[in-house]
This record gives sequence, structure tokens and C-alpha cells, in this order.
Amino acid sequence: MIWIALKMLTGDRAKYLGIVFGVAFASLLMTHQVSIFVGIMRRTTSQIFDIHEAGVWVMDKHVQYMEEIEPLRDTDLQRVRSVPGVQWAVRLYKGLIRAKLTETGKFRQVVMLGLDDATLVGAPLTMIQGTLSELRRPDAVIIDEAGYRHLWPGEPLTLGKTLQINDKRAVLVGICKASINFNSLPIVYTRFNQAVQYAPRERKLMTFVLAGVQPGQDSGEVCRRIEEQTRLQALTREQFIWKTIFYYLRHTGIPFNFGITVLLGFIVGVAIAGQTFYLFTLENLKQFGALKAMGVTNLHLIGMVFLQALVVGVLGYGIGIGLAAAFFEATKHNPALAGIYVPWQVMTGTGVAVLVIVLVASLISLRRVLVLEPAIVFR
Repeated sequence: MIWIALKMLTGDRAKYLGIVFGVAFASLLMTHQVSIFVGIMRRTTSQIFDIHEAGVWVMDKHVQYMEEIEPLRDTDLQRVRSVPGVQWAVRLYKGLIRAKLTETGKFRQVVMLGLDDATLVGAPLTMIQGTLSELRRPDAVIIDEAGYRHLWPGEPLTLGKTLQINDKRAVLVGICKASINFNSLPIVYTRFNQAVQYAPRERKLMTFVLAGVQPGQDSGEVCRRIEEQTRLQALTREQFIWKTIFYYLRHTGIPFNFGITVLLGFIVGVAIAGQTFYLFTLENLKQFGALKAMGVTNLHLIGMVFLQALVVGVLGYGIGIGLAAAFFEATKHNPALAGIYVPWQVMTGTGVAVLVIVLVASLISLRRVLVLEPAIVFR
């Protein structure tokens, strides 16, 4: 029966390929859009991901996400350090600053991270050129590779270039790898005491306090103690990541727009596969009638239809996932899409959606098979 079902499926090549194409297109569209959506959400938390040493982030109690900054007082650092369970705590500056290119006079917005002078907690893990120790030199800054190519497009990676940040000189002493942020802006690393000279003058300039938890201590409990003793907001790394993501989900149109595209992909898949599968069943009613006349039960016929739908679903799903993966592989060097890939969760979700599509398509055509009279073969 399996062989007969497959022969019936592939008998009309045009309709067979049409069903596979419909499922593949739906699979490609859903996988592509959901993967980009996940990649964009990851970019909103890129700096949190990159600063892997900090298990706890301490900030003003009104901060809602990574880009919403309310500076802390300098005394807050010592208050956090005094909390039981905190192994270490350092300061971090984060701000959006305009950098002017000395050679051309053009300016660009950059994200500046001011790292603790003594420990350099939050420094990039991978250096392409230069070393982290160079960051201790006067006026020294490190820029991520994508940011370098944004500031000096088409030029080879070269150290020693100079910038003017807030009318102060900055010297490039290193180029690093870093996650691309939500706005695709260059990321500039420097020491905290250097960053506060570049930053616009404010009464308070410490943006976050990064803390490590003592071995054997629960991060959530330490966060509770920090909030209780300092009246500040303390979040674990994972909590801060999700808090930032939920902010963008609630207050931007990103999930709504991507959701519409994914829904359209699902609807298109159901429409194409369902209609084509129904027409395919109508053209094969005589064959189904002949099988019934020979004693094949409805249960076996249902199994044949579901087998045909499963074969179409597996082929369409594989083609769609393959095309989506190939697209992201081909564009991985494009800064706009760098770092975006197809997570296994997206592949699983798309597989479930494709399964629903082929099941709906097969159910549409099953009724004609079940009510079919075997005598149709003799007409």
C-alpha cells in the first residue's frame, strides 16, 4: 500500500511539485522571519551577553531596559560591595557619544563602554589586533571590527588612528570582536576614568554596577539582599536579558510586524498545499474507488493519504529550512545580518507548523475519499 500511495503521489509531477513548493515556501518564509526576529531580539541585549563575567547587574530602580540609563552615585559601588554574598563589584559606564574622525572631519555616533580601571571587567574576549593591556595607555580606546569598518569603510585594519570624542583626543590601540548591537553602531571600549572625560558632563556618571556572586551563593538571593540594603534594582544576567527583550516586545511594533509575516506564510502554505492536495485527490478518485472495490478499508485509505501528506511535508520542510540556512550562511559577513542564524527552537517550531499545514491539507481531501462509492470505478 505504501508503494501504491507514493506512485499515486508522484504520478502527476506538476501537482506533486506544486504541493512541495507550497510547503517549502511557507517553511522558508516562517523560518526566515522568525530567525531574523530572534536575531534582532538578541541584538537588543548584545552588551549584556558580551559582559559574561558579571552575574549581577545593579542599576537605578526605574531602569526598564539596557538603553534606558539613570546614572548612579559613586557611593552606590561601596554599598553594593558591602552586601553579604557579593564577591566583587565594579563600575561600568555606558553611553551614546558622537565621535569625529580626525582625517575627514566626519562624525559618527558610537556606543562607549567605560570599564573598571583595575580589572577591565567587560572587556572583549577576542582581540583581532592589539592587546587589552594597551587600554591602560592615555587616551586609548578599542573598537569592534564591525565598528571599524563602519567608521573607515574600505580601509585595512590599522592601529594608531585618532578620533575626537567630545573635543578630546582618542587613539585606537586595539580592534576586537563584539556582538553587533541593535542600532549597528560602533562599540568603543576604554577605561572608566577615561570614559568620564569623553562623556558629557553630568553630576553622576556611573551607569551600572557589575557584581560577582560568592561561590555557593544563590544569585537571586544576593539580588534580593542588594535591593533590600541599597534600594537599587539588582538583576541576574538572565533576568536583565529578558527584561530588556520584554521591553521591546511590549513597546515596539517589531513582534506585531514579524508576526503578521509569519502568519501570512502559514496561510499561504495551507492555501497552496490544501488546494493542490484537494485537486490531486479529486483526480485520483477512481484509483481510490478501485482500492475500495478490492476490499481496502477506509482506515488504510486514511493511512495512504496521511503518508502522502507526510512525504510532501518532509520534503517541503527540508527544502525550506535548507534555503533559509543557506541565506544566512551567504549573508553572515553582511553587518546588517551578521550573527543571525536558524536556532534549533525555530526549526522545531517550523516543523510543527508544517505538520499542521500538511494535516489540514490532507483533512480537506479526506472527506471525498471516505464517502466515495466503490462503484465509481465501473462508471
